[in-house]
Amino acid sequence: MKMQFLSGGRLRVRKATYYPDADRSEMIEIPVISALLRHRQGNVLFDTGCHPSVVDDPQARWGELAKTVVPIMRKSDNVLTSLKAIGVEPEDIDVVMCSHLHPDLCGCNAFFKRATVMVHAREVVAARAPDAVKMGFLEGEWDVGLSLDELGGERDVFGDGRIVLVPLPGHTQGSMGAVVALDRDGQFLLASDTVSLRTTLEDGNMPRNTWNADVLLKSLAEVRRIAAGGATVICGHDDAQWQTLRKGADAYE
Repeated sequence: MKMQFLSGGRLRVRKATYYPDADRSEMIEIPVISALLRHRQGNVLFDTGCHPSVVDDPQARWGELAKTVVPIMRKSDNVLTSLKAIGVEPEDIDVVMCSHLHPDLCGCNAFFKRATVMVHAREVVAARAPDAVKMGFLEGEWDVGLSLDELGGERDVFGDGRIVLVPLPGHTQGSMGAVVALDRDGQFLLASDTVSLRTTLEDGNMPRNTWNADVLLKSLAEVRRIAAGGATVICGHDDAQWQTLRKGADAYE
């Protein structure tokens, strides 16, 4: 099996979202990370990044959210372009795994019409709740007519321990990560926004965009347990880590 990291876009956000002592006027740039898992039983995409059109008119696409989460990438900087560069078309994707349903991570779901979308059932409930927009969910981004496989807990995608989805709630009610086992490069945990930046794991900085801090603390303990077993934790938006990762055709195996 191979794992290939792909760019899903780039955003500008307040540094204070992740660093409690930062000035509220200070901004940082963060990547949006997606991963293609090329398993012998099918091609799996972990998160699909930002929709290409969000670059043209962010507020038309994301509304008020675009004032605090600002897309700054080129229009060509998206998962579709990243896949095409390695010879993969949307119809080649069999499974889309959604770590959660915020628009920067599920924005390209609509393009993968042949895929089954795996998402935690609690995340779907949260995304349909009356306060969904306030909580960062936009129906037009995730409810795009695709088949949803709503998970109630852990899921071994192909039954061989290679790709295992694990619940990691806290950032949202139904946040999930994926434990990936590779022959040469070992085990990885795709943590998404459970560990947006490494500072949350190392310094205990609780992000301001957390749904439930107590629940997230329990998930962070699970992340540390998985990491103690030898897994490399891939953060959801850590630019320093992103710069060190092999990307595109330079796969992990």
